[in-house]
This record gives sequence, C-alpha cells and structure tokens, in this order.
Amino acid sequence: MQQLESIRLDKWLWAARFFKTRKLASDAVSGGKVHLNGQRTKPSKEIKVNDTLIIHKDQYSWDISVLAINEQRRPASEAVLLYSESEASSLKRAQDVAQRHAERLLMPYDPAQRPNKKQRRQIHRFKQSEG
Repeated sequence: MQQLESIRLDKWLWAARFFKTRKLASDAVSGGKVHLNGQRTKPSKEIKVNDTLIIHKDQYSWDISVLAINEQRRPASEAVLLYSESEASSLKRAQDVAQRHAERLLMPYDPAQRPNKKQRRQIHRFKQSEG
C-alpha cells in the first residue's frame, strides 16, 4: 500500500470498496450519507489517518476509523486493511442482517405466485373502481 498523507473522501470510499464507483461515493457524501468526524462534508474533503467516518448505505451503517490511505482500488482482502470498524457498529450490523433474514423467511418470494395477465387486469380494474 502506498502511504499518502491525505486523499479525497470519495476516492478513499471507492478504494476501500464501500461504493462501486467514485460517482456513487460522491453522491452519497453529497447526500449526507457519510459523516467525517461527526459532521457532514463534501466529496472533495481531504481525509487523513485516524479520521472517523460514519457511513450509511442502504439499511446498514458503519462506524469506522481510517487506518491507512490508498489511492488505488485493490482487492477486497487489502481494502479491509484500510479501516477498522467499531465493535458496536459490527454488532448492530450483524443484528440488522439477522433481522432482515428473519423478515425474508416470514415473507418468502415465490415467482410462481405472481399474478398472471388476467389477474393483473382484474387488479387494475379493481383499483380503478375504488378511486
């Protein structure tokens, strides 16, 4: 890993594999989904080692501290070495994953249960007659 003093926040999020593209990382930071040291920030903000980040993506949240800086996107096994996640954050995320799994088990998706063409027309007519 190349040792730099600082790097753009969106570029680091991309290199650490939190987002698939820099554009998605930039949009997340601009949208307030990423907080640097407890405050909203801009994608171009320079981050340094030991900064703390709170990242909200989909239904999950990470509370991490930056351990290293790498400007190139490397394999996931190396990207994990760029940060450390707090114990509370990893426990909360594990609970969220378990809860979502349990919810999926209660409402399984069966593509065979989708309405056919005739049923869709009946649903559409029923909804139009209500409104």
